[in-house]
Amino acid sequence: MIHLNINGKDTSIDAPGDMPLLWALRDVADLTGTKFGCGMALCGACTVHLDGVAIRSCVTPLSSVAGKHITTVEGMAALKAGHAVQAAWRKLDVVQCGYCQSGQMMSATALLTHNAKPSDAEIDEAMRGNICRCGTYQRIRAAIHDAADSLA
Repeated sequence: MIHLNINGKDTSIDAPGDMPLLWALRDVADLTGTKFGCGMALCGACTVHLDGVAIRSCVTPLSSVAGKHITTVEGMAALKAGHAVQAAWRKLDVVQCGYCQSGQMMSATALLTHNAKPSDAEIDEAMRGNICRCGTYQRIRAAIHDAADSLA
């Protein structure tokens, strides 16, 4: 049994410690907003926050997060920056197919939590590991700027 905090709720997960956090979230905790993409931490679809830092849950063993705070896309609205990111995503109609967007929004939220007014270069660097096959990168960058403006 592994104890952790998911989206502000103390949770116990009965799963092997070597299970990737992604599968513990999706299959055990029934939080399916975090997506499986590549399974090698290359695409960013599985991004969640570990104690406020964006990580790739597909390669993170469940045992390594025991006692930690995990935030998924289902819990991001409780974060000031997360709420702003969600509003900007809707306002600017960022989503095309939507598959990568939970990871994109989690990375954007982590960026704005630590950098309230990022430059284009800082956005590009923070979002570098998130792939969007639909190519909505310009809308993503615009939404991050919009979310930052709303937080100011």
